[in-house]
Amino acid sequence: MAKNFIKKYLPSPEKIKQQKLLKMFGSLLHDGNLWHLNRKSARGAFAVGLFFAWMPIPFQMVASAAVAIPLRVNLPLSVALVWLTNPLTMPFLFYLSYVVGTIVLQAPIEKFAFEANWHWLQHSIATIGKPFLIGCFIMGIFSAIVGYFGIDWLWRLSVRKAQNKRKSKRKSIDKAPKF
Repeated sequence: MAKNFIKKYLPSPEKIKQQKLLKMFGSLLHDGNLWHLNRKSARGAFAVGLFFAWMPIPFQMVASAAVAIPLRVNLPLSVALVWLTNPLTMPFLFYLSYVVGTIVLQAPIEKFAFEANWHWLQHSIATIGKPFLIGCFIMGIFSAIVGYFGIDWLWRLSVRKAQNKRKSKRKSIDKAPKF
């Protein structure tokens, strides 16, 4: 089932509550809905986490948590999904964002060498900044929508499969010869 698969990879609530940056949320982290995993909380967490994964901002996990808490979606899932952009995937995903931004703005693609540091971002914001930021926002919105409806569909599919499995098991028990 989707719930068991997702839970297997999520950190425990205690581990998340111990994170230094998340301690600023204080008692808000004690809301049980933030830790409960159901279809509604999972699809919202996917939307929040995938949106912030595309945002080129420092402390993406904190921003994701700050939005997940008032929306009362699964906090560990929304924070974990931010790691879609990590040092290995960031150059490819952010270049894709830049290309999307240039297509939307109908601007020429300029050559550049991506570096994952603040100095490069400040220096490059004048040349590639607008298409890059617009592309990140578009990809964030697109990923959030696809994640929201995609996990909802997968969740429903897994529930339907489990129901069909239980039905067929019941039928086989009913058809078994009785002595």
